[in-house]
Amino acid sequence: MTYEKYTQPSVDDIFAGKTSKYALAIAVAKRAREITDDMQQDRGKVCDKPVLVAVDEFKEHKYIILEPDIDD
Repeated sequence: MTYEKYTQPSVDDIFAGKTSKYALAIAVAKRAREITDDMQQDRGKVCDKPVLVAVDEFKEHKYIILEPDIDD
């Protein structure tokens, strides 16, 4: 996966309005950290930035964000 020109994915396309933008930012950051840690352990080199890989994984629905039910 190589990004010549990165286009910003729509939050609505990824989550169908279910998840807040804050939850999206936290989930992508945590997944990017996992990807970075895996790369360091494997000493492998990846062409793409971990954040872009994480965004693509959420966009392709490889991972989902679970939100707690809030009862008022």
